[in-house]
Amino acid sequence: MPDAYDVIVIGSGPGGYVAAIRAAQLGLKTAIIEKQYLGGICLNWGCIPTKALLRSAEIFHNMENAKEYGLIAEKVGFDIGAVIKRSRGVASQLSNGVAFLMKKHKIDVIWGEAAITAPGAITVKDAPNAPKGVLGAGSYNTKNIIIATGARPRALPGIEPDKKLVWTYFEAMAPDTMPKSLLVVGSGAIGIEFASFYRTLGAEVTVVEILPQILPIEDEEIAAHARKRFEKAGMKILTSAKVTKLEKGANNVTATIETAPGKAEKITADRVISAVGVVGNIENLGLEKVGVKTERGVVVIDGQCRTSIKGIYAIGDVAGAPMLAHKAMHEGVMCVEIIAGQSPHAMDKLKIPGCTYCQPQIASVGLTEKAAKEKGFEVKVGKFPFIGNGKAIALGEPDGMTKTIFDAKTGQLLGAHLVGAEVTELIQGFVVAMNLETTEEELFETIFPHPTLSETMHESVLAAYGRVLHV
Repeated sequence: MPDAYDVIVIGSGPGGYVAAIRAAQLGLKTAIIEKQYLGGICLNWGCIPTKALLRSAEIFHNMENAKEYGLIAEKVGFDIGAVIKRSRGVASQLSNGVAFLMKKHKIDVIWGEAAITAPGAITVKDAPNAPKGVLGAGSYNTKNIIIATGARPRALPGIEPDKKLVWTYFEAMAPDTMPKSLLVVGSGAIGIEFASFYRTLGAEVTVVEILPQILPIEDEEIAAHARKRFEKAGMKILTSAKVTKLEKGANNVTATIETAPGKAEKITADRVISAVGVVGNIENLGLEKVGVKTERGVVVIDGQCRTSIKGIYAIGDVAGAPMLAHKAMHEGVMCVEIIAGQSPHAMDKLKIPGCTYCQPQIASVGLTEKAAKEKGFEVKVGKFPFIGNGKAIALGEPDGMTKTIFDAKTGQLLGAHLVGAEVTELIQGFVVAMNLETTEEELFETIFPHPTLSETMHESVLAAYGRVLHV
């Protein structure tokens, strides 16, 4: 039987739908299989709707502090139902946008649950929540398969989510009621973003992190700065601590938290958010049957998204860390270009930026100062505080920092780390610089516009070489 498609993508998250679009652009006959909603978790229950929630919280915070800007705002409040409705509307708009893109690029959308029965062969069965489309259950043949099935929240023994008292990000994004108190287990990007959202809206929030540092993948100084800001806002943070027991009441949960060997405290909260990471969706895909290698809950790939079986590829969260939408998109493009016979550059994971959209925002790329030293680099480190930046002061956001790390011998930019207002929009400047292998001299000579927050980037580079101007 001839192959009906050149490429079939399983999963329509950011990696999957972008891979499908690029395949169509390259003239490959393409289909995408989705069991529930186009855009996957990111567009529908992750990256995008959480930013809508955080935007509502940010505006509420600014209204509460209107006097600082010479403004008067009285009886400031919020309607949690309306906040959620707006967030869901944003998600719906973008999901519909993906449907339009599939139609525009003549990509077949197959609704249902996919299983790989052999290299190049996929069986689709009806999914309970799948929309009814033109294409659905049946058998499909293709020259190439791209697995882009994403990930789901990890569940730890003893704090398994129950959707009522113990939430994952799904329930936290659309609560049936606004909790007055909240316990967040895990201080990565997901945990901190929800902690920030609920704290800004007035909930008493406690964050528990098993490691000594919140935001464990971030630079130590940046994480410490963020922690001070969170605690100043009233958030309680317990590091080097773990939840050992949860006791559920009628409408609250009492957690026993071990804060040191032999030392524990109890905290009662209306709700608990379990934010202890995610695990790849590798089950029920037939991977074992066809011999695709998996390890620690994800599909094993080489540097160009190839699995252990020829003609089968994997991208995005299901293919391992870093589990970020923009990494998935980049992999999707790279993967399809390889299938089409092109020679794209292999991905350098050190040049993938990470962003956390809490208040204050956090963004980073490359090596932390500690990691650079552990790798044997002699480093030059530059730091510049937002209090020295005119735009930050004018915005009423003078509390932040930009930090850069250079190889002292070559001037190579090894890493950049920021905390403060709008830093998630600034980080791409450093990402471009690293991709272009920019040196400190070239950054010295770059003209940054005034007044902008981006000037903190320039000043941090100058600071690394003893040339800082505004502190």
